[in-house]
Amino acid sequence: MDGNGRWAQKRGKERIYGHLEGVESVRAVMEAAVEWKIPYISFFAFSEENWNRPAAEVNTLMDMMGRTMVNELHLFLEYDIRFVVLGNRARLSDELNAGIDRMMAVTAANKGLTMILFLSYSGQWDILQAAEKMAHDLMNDPGHVVQSADLSRHLVTAGIPDPDLLIRTSGEKRISNYLLWQMAYTEFVFTDVLWPDFRREAFRAALEEYASRDRRFGKIK
Repeated sequence: MDGNGRWAQKRGKERIYGHLEGVESVRAVMEAAVEWKIPYISFFAFSEENWNRPAAEVNTLMDMMGRTMVNELHLFLEYDIRFVVLGNRARLSDELNAGIDRMMAVTAANKGLTMILFLSYSGQWDILQAAEKMAHDLMNDPGHVVQSADLSRHLVTAGIPDPDLLIRTSGEKRISNYLLWQMAYTEFVFTDVLWPDFRREAFRAALEEYASRDRRFGKIK
């Protein structure tokens, strides 16, 4: 979800206004996903690298995330949405982690859309922590022939399908350390739309472009 800061600066406002407007885009995309019966949707909200931003902006973002979870709970219950947070949560505050745990517990039984928020996440971190866990397991099974599934089941996304489509907003054309292992065969759509302007119609356009792709997964059609 890129372009919040630039959206605000173009309007002569502080970056936080862009982040606040970006929350509206999350809501719009999520409601469309429910209507169109998309089973999983994820949002890359905060990367491990984002901790290097100015402390004031980081603190404001974390406060905003905590408040947004409380304010949006009714929407998750109304639309039967399951809420999941994945990432290096050890870096989050106790207060924010407690709020995340409450939100996940309250929505755990919901059967509609699964909404995944990647928070303090890095694809490289995910692979490293999975490799460490896998190595520990293999110490007790030295004869095991390692398969890709062995690492996949130790990633934080274990049990969640790999993404079919990555949408990158604001004209940026890079992965930015997101789901590096999981996106081996993901389709990419890049758009110049800044995230606060990315609403229902922009989402539909991205899905229509995805639907026109010929996905062969290395095979011949």
